[in-house]
Amino acid sequence: MTLILLLCFYTAASTNLVGKFTQSVRRIVQDVKDEGTASGLSKEEVIETNERLRAVRVRLEESYDTAKKSLVGLMGKYTESKRTRNVFQRYTMLRAMIKEVIRLETQYWTLVDIPKQEKQETVPAFVLRACAIMEKTQKSGEGVKTAAKIAEEAEKRKELLERLSYMNTAQIEAENTQMTNDLYRLLKKYTGLRNIIRELKTEYLNSKVYPIFPRYTILKDLIKDIMHNPDYMEVCHEVDPV
Repeated sequence: MTLILLLCFYTAASTNLVGKFTQSVRRIVQDVKDEGTASGLSKEEVIETNERLRAVRVRLEESYDTAKKSLVGLMGKYTESKRTRNVFQRYTMLRAMIKEVIRLETQYWTLVDIPKQEKQETVPAFVLRACAIMEKTQKSGEGVKTAAKIAEEAEKRKELLERLSYMNTAQIEAENTQMTNDLYRLLKKYTGLRNIIRELKTEYLNSKVYPIFPRYTILKDLIKDIMHNPDYMEVCHEVDPV
């Protein structure tokens, strides 16, 4: 009887040890999973990607807002110009409002050039390639920053790194994936507006060969075409954040 009790006790103790060992293994495996990513990048590398995506998004949003506001402003001025009955005066107004928009094409720091997505190129690969190009394009005046601006950027970076330090690698990569998808959609919308401005410049220059009256009609049609362009219609009703 005593032998049976000892065997039962031994079996229970062994089972308990095996259970604890299994739990420990599971915890170790989970820790490894937390530190690993689908891409195989280290935590430092995914944090660096996180910072790059954020910096590029800020830059792209600036160019996107500039392009959008210029086209929305063009439509507003066109509507106001309808009050002018004098054809010659309105012709001058049309030329001026179009030239104000296409002037952006000559300011390389205002509107960045985004490459086309290759046929077999994945979304992450395209976004990172676009990021690399945008990082090389320095805006006018970026090299001169006030002490207050530098301090503000340093504080924001400190807060970001502190927040990321409490996240595991997989969580940061998940955030990067979301930012990549958001940036991809913004790239597509921005590219659509940039193409509109580029085409407007080409058509405006081509219209210079025509006399005033046929050119007057051409300029009106150029603006109307933008008004009904799907890329413009998609964003013209967006409300800018306060």
